[in-house]
Amino acid sequence: MKIGLDTMGGDYAPKATVLGAIAAYKALSPAEQIVLIGDKDLAVSILQENDFNPDHFEFVHTTEVIGMGEHPTKAIVQKPNSSISVGFQLLKEANIQAFASAGNTGAMLVGALFSVKAIPGVLRPAMTAIAPKLKGGFNILLDVGANADCKPDVLLQFGVLGSLFASSVYNIDNPRVALMNIGEEEEKGNLLCQATYPLMKETTLFNFAGNIEGRDLFSDLSDVIVCDGFTGNVVLKLAESFYVVTLKKGFKDEFFDRFNYEQYGGSPILGVNAPVIVGHGISSPEAIKNMLLLSRDMVESGLVDKIKQAFQ
Repeated sequence: MKIGLDTMGGDYAPKATVLGAIAAYKALSPAEQIVLIGDKDLAVSILQENDFNPDHFEFVHTTEVIGMGEHPTKAIVQKPNSSISVGFQLLKEANIQAFASAGNTGAMLVGALFSVKAIPGVLRPAMTAIAPKLKGGFNILLDVGANADCKPDVLLQFGVLGSLFASSVYNIDNPRVALMNIGEEEEKGNLLCQATYPLMKETTLFNFAGNIEGRDLFSDLSDVIVCDGFTGNVVLKLAESFYVVTLKKGFKDEFFDRFNYEQYGGSPILGVNAPVIVGHGISSPEAIKNMLLLSRDMVESGLVDKIKQAFQ
């Protein structure tokens, strides 16, 4: 297994990405290799500074970088030798089995759709995030930003994608899928939620647990929470702020420690033909390490094949 890492992606790249790769290497088996995609000289220099043998990695040298503020589609087209563009080419050609980057999120979404493409039958790939539960475990939230506007059949598919991700990668048995809404009752919500509820209620594709409200995000009423990407992104950013606020206030608590994005590595793009993980722009070495381990787990679980079978 080869996992591609964009060493140039992220606010603290390439130092944070290379240090994260070192940490991940120590946790991977000899059969699991990391391919560093980016400026080879910079990466080797950082490895040598940390007394780490560069021979432990495979390198693919690139000369361009897609910046965080660049237009995703233009950047992918105009910078074919960027670390993100080259990473997706390697993924398309099956020279790597997964690709991870903490770089430009839009470019990662566009790159995934242009190169490995959406799985046939999947209307819109989705991005996921983790919300810890008060009593242990976590909820998987999707979509968290890939699709600001959605239709009912798209949300139904998000339920399928989230359920397969929960069961395959996190070994959650018969995961409960809930619809994020403004009330528990069946008739509540905006037009999108009102139209989505009966589709989810009638489906046999996953275990539907009904509506939940924002206050239930950290409860044990569900395992997967479905919403449009606009709502999901607002919820995600609010949840992330809790951890920052507790740090600023000097408040130490195990539950709020589990809001730390570093533990979860990144957000998978579910519904494309290969494992693709997008990391937080401020990813630290610990976050990069966990992003690479999540990439490994997605490959090992055979998640992409399971999604393909579900959407045949």
